[in-house]
Amino acid sequence: MILVGLGDFPRDLLAELSRATGIPVGRTPVDPVVAWNADRKQCDSTRLLEELKARHKGIVIGAAFCDLFIPVLTYVFGEAELAGRAAIFSIHRLRDEYYGLRPDPELLFDRALRELWHETGHLLGLVHCRDSFCVMSPSHSIEQVDDKSGRFCQDCARRLDRKSALAAKVPVFTR
Repeated sequence: MILVGLGDFPRDLLAELSRATGIPVGRTPVDPVVAWNADRKQCDSTRLLEELKARHKGIVIGAAFCDLFIPVLTYVFGEAELAGRAAIFSIHRLRDEYYGLRPDPELLFDRALRELWHETGHLLGLVHCRDSFCVMSPSHSIEQVDDKSGRFCQDCARRLDRKSALAAKVPVFTR
């Protein structure tokens, strides 16, 4: 499994996420322009998943700066193939600047890490969780991103394939 920056994704943030998760950074970046939709002024996340798979062998997670969408939603924070080999998340709407606030690098890192773990969970076969504190709970707003923890609940952790080297690294909370 590798983590790949797309376009203008901050290299220092990519390195921090790699250190926090143990997922190495890939060396072949992807240009999100291949998925640009001029009418929406966003990138098609599903198209980016295909591009990631075309350029990389094995499991790959894209880290994007651009705003992402799927046709049936106005925007998405990320997308992943369930039990597949490609995922993507974006920091575009995770940045406080998007909401007219001053930059908060620490909060951005926390949000990005939550979304990275969330999409990784999907790659490992997890669906959305009903526990709003679990990192696998769905996020349709920045408030929902902020309300959930950066950890998997015990039920989701049990569902993970514990034989996977990455699954052994995922953070789990207890209640």
